[in-house]
Amino acid sequence: MTESSDYLSEYPFTPSSYQLPDGKMSYIDVGKGPVVVMLHGNPSWSFYYRNLANLLKRSYRVIVPDHLGCGLSDKPQGYPYRLKDHIDNLQSLLDHLQIGRCSLVVHDWGGAIGMGYAVRNPVAIQSLVILNTAAFHSTSIPWRIKICRTPFLGPLLIQGLNAFAGAAVHMAVTRKMTKEIARGYLFPYNSWKNRIATLRFVQDIPLTEKDASWRTIDEIDKGLRLFTKTPMLISWGGKDFCFHDAFYKEWQKRFPQAECHYFKNAGHYVLEDAFDSIGPLVENFLAKNGAD
Repeated sequence: MTESSDYLSEYPFTPSSYQLPDGKMSYIDVGKGPVVVMLHGNPSWSFYYRNLANLLKRSYRVIVPDHLGCGLSDKPQGYPYRLKDHIDNLQSLLDHLQIGRCSLVVHDWGGAIGMGYAVRNPVAIQSLVILNTAAFHSTSIPWRIKICRTPFLGPLLIQGLNAFAGAAVHMAVTRKMTKEIARGYLFPYNSWKNRIATLRFVQDIPLTEKDASWRTIDEIDKGLRLFTKTPMLISWGGKDFCFHDAFYKEWQKRFPQAECHYFKNAGHYVLEDAFDSIGPLVENFLAKNGAD
């Protein structure tokens, strides 16, 4: 079986594309019903949500974009890839698709991107599903990620050696991935140029006021209070070296109304390690909260 057919066998979708000013954005749009938008992080892509999209498409219209530079979307080399850019792109796509109301499912960088969209459009948000992510200020950064922000060394590690996406298929899970699934995650990131956004996401982590996206995350952080009455499901992997338990507790502190489920033996790619449990939780949560 070739690498291409491995990826196709695990990703049974025919993506659509939307032309942004700087490149085409690929996205899944399947099913009918109330809209659920799923947002991935770095270094994954819509492949991360393949099982959840297949489950929910029976009752919902499921939209899963690949952020520009990620997955099957174009990967422009001179693009800034700032947090604001990704939020703008999501806004443009959902406006194009005429989405008025939706539930959001967010993971990793998808948390900041999705909540950035939510803060701009609070009346559009029906409910929220949170998976190992953050959308607020934090100075916590693992040394394994911090070293990838180092000038010269960062591009060599991430773009040259694929040390970020390549390592994630091992470090982001506690259950070993099959070769087919690992190839699916890595399929879009097969060259120096195709790993440009993987590097830019790492460089854009806003840790201090000097960082370019600090103001953007500050606006999101302050805007989270708009959702204290919004139905929220938090499903969290307890063995995440990046979004560790302090992030989980912060979500719980800010959103005491949230329905929380903690999977102590699951890693950062919590949907890989605990999908059999999380899938039905999301399905039941949306049945109660995902439609007007």
